[in-house]
Amino acid sequence: MERVQLAAADGELGRIVDAIPQAIIVLAPDGSTLHVNAFVLEYTGLGLEEAKSDAARGNIFHPEDVERVSSDRQVGLSRGEPFEAELRARRKDGQYRWFLVRYNPLRNESGEILRWYATGTDIEDRKQAEERVRNENLALRDEIDRSFMFEEIVGSSRGLRRVLAQVAKVAPTDSTVLIVGETGTGKELIARAIHKRSSRASRAFIRVNCAVIPPSLVASELFGHEKGAFTGALQRRTGRFEAADGGTIFLDEIGDLPPETQVALLRVLQEREFERVGSSRPISVDVRVLAATHRDLSVAVKAGSFREDLFYRLNVFPLEIPPLRERQDDILLLVQYLIERYAKKSGKRIKTIDKDTMELLRTYPWPGNVRELQNVVERAVILCDGRTFTVDETWLRREASTSEGRAVSLVGSLADREREMIEGALAAASGRVSGPSGAAVRLGIPRQTLDSKIRALHIDKYRFRPH
Repeated sequence: MERVQLAAADGELGRIVDAIPQAIIVLAPDGSTLHVNAFVLEYTGLGLEEAKSDAARGNIFHPEDVERVSSDRQVGLSRGEPFEAELRARRKDGQYRWFLVRYNPLRNESGEILRWYATGTDIEDRKQAEERVRNENLALRDEIDRSFMFEEIVGSSRGLRRVLAQVAKVAPTDSTVLIVGETGTGKELIARAIHKRSSRASRAFIRVNCAVIPPSLVASELFGHEKGAFTGALQRRTGRFEAADGGTIFLDEIGDLPPETQVALLRVLQEREFERVGSSRPISVDVRVLAATHRDLSVAVKAGSFREDLFYRLNVFPLEIPPLRERQDDILLLVQYLIERYAKKSGKRIKTIDKDTMELLRTYPWPGNVRELQNVVERAVILCDGRTFTVDETWLRREASTSEGRAVSLVGSLADREREMIEGALAAASGRVSGPSGAAVRLGIPRQTLDSKIRALHIDKYRFRPH
């Protein structure tokens, strides 16, 4: 009786699904095809019996999708739960279009599966849009690579040649590299150069600035978190290490990493696995780690704010980037390149460089390194009205007079006094900045203001925390 009712229901259902302008396929519990609607027949150009045959999948699906879809389909059917798959199906004119196929089971009162209904939705437009975005991103990346020259790598000075020679040797390996140098010397660009010359060049390069992420969120940012892991974690999030899987992760200002996160990073370097915040399931990753800092980590190790074992893991291949004041031979090349770059952007034609200006640029100590030089040249190009490049010497005037010397001394004394007060408050607060008993409350200033001053004075707040 149930078979008769089922047959009648199938007949009525067949007439209904034929009227639906979407691909619909009715399957038996074992996955064999019982019926396809009129849309499928019209799209493929096949007859009903031909479309129901086992060979139909090989004739309709794209050769690259057949094995994958068959395997996923078999797993899905065996589980007995709804599932879906994306595949390319051949139209009767020979063209392939992408479809999203959703499989849903029909059960009887006893819970047994009577039928599977597979509905196919045309997603070709979505796939083409995704491909356009992907191609545009690749084109943009290529354009950036062509138009953006590494200013910090321009030059032929002995110190720079030494660094580039080391880059050429370490790039093809998978060794961890620790890049050390003053702010503005181009540590990130050296890291990108290493990545581009490695076997991972076609994969992701993920940059993380450890100094700007709140300590409480660093672990989540690096390793991700599960839903509900902490207040505000409304959904699961993958971290930067997962995003960099197969590629390179660049940990800038590694010296600012909180002690508790240093332990997790050490595990990644040693075992190539980590756990999301709020999870105990280990996740394996294949990531090359490049790190950078303007600090002396050996001093931080002695002060107890940086783990000694992590330092040795990071310091496999140290690279020290020379400051611009030690690269005087490169300044002319850098200035010429930057003038050309910014003049082209502003539609100006600058042919010569004023001799006094060049001497001024060559002898200035450049405390901000290439980044400062870049800013000075850009500003001068914007203000330049003729074909000769000049720089207003007041921009780079040094404090040479006695009165200026006293002013600098006063500024230095104030800075030293401010450092003493902040360090005293941090010591009393066991390294805590915020909270009722934190250093900010003790000093009577907002937490954000204190954080800014700590960064400006390069105070290591972690060394005041109990171990």
